[in-house]
Amino acid sequence: MERIKEECGLMGVFGGPEVTRRVVMGLYSLQHRGQESVGVATTNGETIHVLKRMGLVTELNKEEKEIESMTGIASIGHVRYSTTGNSNINNAQPMLASTKRGPIAVAHNGNIVNAPEIRKRMEEEGSIFQSTSDTEIILHLIARSQKTTLVEAITETLVQLTGSFCLVFLTDKEIYVARDGYGIRPLCMGRLDKTWVVASETCALDLLGASYVRDIKPGELCRINDNGLESTTFTTKPHRAHCIFEFVYFSRPDSRIFEESCDKIRRKIGKALAKEHPTQADVVVSVPDSSNTAALGYAQEAGINFDIGLLRNHYVGRTFIDPSQNVREQKVKLKFNTIAGVLKNKRVVLVDDSIVRGTTLKFLTKMLRDAGAKEVHIRISSPPVMNPCYYGMDFPSKTELIASNLTKEETRKLLGADTLEYLSIKGLLGVAPGGAENYCAACFDGKYPEQIPAGSTKFRCE
Repeated sequence: MERIKEECGLMGVFGGPEVTRRVVMGLYSLQHRGQESVGVATTNGETIHVLKRMGLVTELNKEEKEIESMTGIASIGHVRYSTTGNSNINNAQPMLASTKRGPIAVAHNGNIVNAPEIRKRMEEEGSIFQSTSDTEIILHLIARSQKTTLVEAITETLVQLTGSFCLVFLTDKEIYVARDGYGIRPLCMGRLDKTWVVASETCALDLLGASYVRDIKPGELCRINDNGLESTTFTTKPHRAHCIFEFVYFSRPDSRIFEESCDKIRRKIGKALAKEHPTQADVVVSVPDSSNTAALGYAQEAGINFDIGLLRNHYVGRTFIDPSQNVREQKVKLKFNTIAGVLKNKRVVLVDDSIVRGTTLKFLTKMLRDAGAKEVHIRISSPPVMNPCYYGMDFPSKTELIASNLTKEETRKLLGADTLEYLSIKGLLGVAPGGAENYCAACFDGKYPEQIPAGSTKFRCE
């Protein structure tokens, strides 16, 4: 499929040696969640030093001397994709502000749905913004708060926000961590000796050798300093609304997401797909890499051999950025190649995690046929994407979503497949741990956990 822009990835480390390097290392594990910009902020107990670069985490490591100088007691980091705000260094995170309570930096994963109206009100009152990111609004709200303590100012700010947010704040001596009341995006904490570690996914904890402690709870605000961890609840919602797409696509399969193994759930998704839509075939092939685990589950349930029929070149830019259809097709060929010996004269089940516009999958189907596949049966391990997301996924508008404009049969013909089937919403939510009522599947069923302001457009993610 066309790679969906993920939201962002967060890291935070308090205590212990080389806090900056530990954050940078953790960000490598979260690179799949953001590839436009990267940043780190570190406090030495008095001042906060911020280093940001456009591009991958490797761009930070090019600044060896500066990284070496960023010694301190705590550090936070961020990898970013923009779904609101332009792709430029002004919107890179962490963002730093000077306030009457001292310096404060913040890194954000999610999307503040009511950010446009808050920003408009602030601009009318004279506020000046340096970026187009909704994250800057959070800093403004904290700075303007008349509450006595920073904890109170942050709490007052958080209760004004609607939408999804995972936030890591850095002050001169502390780290604060917060998650929206619905728990839409994942956020966890771990320990490494006397060091506290916060991350979007547990794979970052694994890389540092930290032990998983627990998830940050929905509606929870944590304060971490030399005295340890303090926790308060700033809001309570009637239910949770975890993003089901974290299991389908976003998260790494080796991560623990929403207190469950992503690999385990993704395999169950593939098995559910095989139960709902079996077919006579010789081999199951995945669209690498995000569909590998679901394809394995499909093959296991169907009793069909799984094999590597498509190889992916990881050193080619993402295909969705190209305005030209011809250029996009060329990038698909650069990005993927077939293994003819696996495909020739075979009935192939091609498993992908989702269809957005359908352009990439159309070219891949043709590549399989050119490699000698007798039949191509496409199986999608999620329901048809019918609606935009307001909580951090860069899904296009309804006019660009293929499932909103074509029937399943019309889509099959466009893709050039012999058959096309999607996993049902019931099937997907049926394997989700904790019950279907605790998940947001609005991109499939249009049922958002809270009311979206009238006239809202795609002002998603930080």
